Amino acid sequence: MRPACAVGDVPLGEGRQAEVDGVRVAIFHTVDGFYAVQASCPHRGGPLADGLVGEHSVICPLHAFRFDLADGAPLGNGCPALETFPVEVRGEHVYVSVGVAVAA
Repeated sequence: MRPACAVGDVPLGEGRQAEVDGVRVAIFHTVDGFYAVQASCPHRGGPLADGLVGEHSVICPLHAFRFDLADGAPLGNGCPALETFPVEVRGEHVYVSVGVAVAA
């Protein structure tokens, strides 16, 4: 696990892009906590951190494809699943592990 950002860097209901060990990730802060997924939508490379965040999902800002943040599963579209990464909050920092994918 590596520090990706400060807790305060990602407001509730939003996402931010970060780089962890050379890998671009999108970090989201939801009512259930923090999630980390690949930074780009597999459909057309849209910046997922700029997408609309729901309780457990993100909608790509380019073509409105929706994905579950917990497991990366596409919701209502035929896109491949997102790669998701383990996240931990330690004190005031969000840590992400890019060496081990949660789902592919």
